[in-house]
Amino acid sequence: MSKLFKRTKILATIGPATNSAEMIESIIMAGVNGCRLNCSHGSNEERDQQIKWIRAAAKKKGKSVAILQDLQGPKIRLGTLKDNKLDLRAGDELTLQYGDFEHDGGMIVPVQYNLAEKVKVGEPLSMFDGRVKSEVVEIVSTSAIKIRILNDGFVMSKKGLNLPDTDFGGDILTPKDIEDIEYGAECDYDYVSLSFVQSAEDIVRLKQMLLALGSTAKVIAKIETKKAISSDEHLEEIVKVSDGIMVARGDMAVEAGAEVVPIVQRKLIAMCRAHAKLCIVATQMLSSMVDSPEPTRAEVSDVATAVVQGADVVMLSDETANGSYPLETVKEMKKVILYTQNHSRVAPISKLPVGEKSEVYDAISGAAARLAERIDADVIVCQTASGVTATTMAAQRPNVPIVSVTSNERVANQLALIYANASFVRPYSEHFGYDLAEELKKVEYLRTKEGEKDLLTVIVSGDNDKSGTDTIKVRKI
Repeated sequence: MSKLFKRTKILATIGPATNSAEMIESIIMAGVNGCRLNCSHGSNEERDQQIKWIRAAAKKKGKSVAILQDLQGPKIRLGTLKDNKLDLRAGDELTLQYGDFEHDGGMIVPVQYNLAEKVKVGEPLSMFDGRVKSEVVEIVSTSAIKIRILNDGFVMSKKGLNLPDTDFGGDILTPKDIEDIEYGAECDYDYVSLSFVQSAEDIVRLKQMLLALGSTAKVIAKIETKKAISSDEHLEEIVKVSDGIMVARGDMAVEAGAEVVPIVQRKLIAMCRAHAKLCIVATQMLSSMVDSPEPTRAEVSDVATAVVQGADVVMLSDETANGSYPLETVKEMKKVILYTQNHSRVAPISKLPVGEKSEVYDAISGAAARLAERIDADVIVCQTASGVTATTMAAQRPNVPIVSVTSNERVANQLALIYANASFVRPYSEHFGYDLAEELKKVEYLRTKEGEKDLLTVIVSGDNDKSGTDTIKVRKI
């Protein structure tokens, strides 16, 4: 089983290329463990339908699948331009005016955010994924700024703006985000990801909002701003208060420089492992497959690097949202993950920060992982009510598959993205971990080693109350 069991999971963005029951079912059957619904595009009605399709496909396959709501955040965009395009030359001065007005082709263009309230003279501003660089030269009015263009280029309607040195002062939840949060709280979302996080307070604020709305979704912090990565201490505070991290490499490259991305990725994966938090590596992992049925060697290496570093999840964006080969992309990513994990162990990480004490369940999970490898167990089974047991077990990155069983469907769906976890929902009983392993052996989901009759199983459990994880058992099934 260990040769076929995909430890690093796949999160796929749903979009026009996969917006049907048939395509969603196909990519889930091919290896997708979670689906990302991007609030930057589409309607609530479309997302309601997509959620139904995802749950139906998961039920058909008999597996848990996570659904992630990705908030747009203060993604600052240009408005609609005349003829959809504006050519620019170095030295041009362009006025960005807040509002939805008709552009006449001149140098006053609409923008969907009031930059005059936030920016300062001298701050850099880039447009169209960094293709056009500029700097702020004047605050023209309470709703307009003037920028000087630094290189020849062009911009197009609705393209994004990046302001790496601008302090948004915690104001990262837009009115649209709040509407999406309120609507999403009534939907079947397992995770909510917050865009353009700058501090731990941003995450705390969103968690409080979700709690007040009765949502049980966990919060993912998207790391893409210069401020978020300003220091290791600041970054780690964000990791600690989040339920997981998304390494949003696209905007991070524009905001902070492409050269910082590989190092930040490595740091974040290590921090998430040290604190038993979910880590998603995102953006352009197999981007050439938007138009090609084959990835480049550099992209294959990129996916493999994330696997070796110990990422929980690798994410597909345009590849499955808008690409010509969404199903082929999922299959290719799965192939790379399996080959890498079966020929290279996960890279070790440094010990926990000085002064931090491991909780009891961390120690138990560590002991169980070492025991499983020492006795060459076939599987680790985690009985869990909240998901903590399975999450801390996964943080150990054992070279053994993990099967998690819970009576809570939301927890099972959330665990679908956790490293090496296959999660199942079963009614609680004192022995439901053992019973599940027995069930999965009968259907050959779990297999014994060649020549062996019994399935050697390490079962980690508790009493299903506030005492938490406290027991390790070794059983032959």
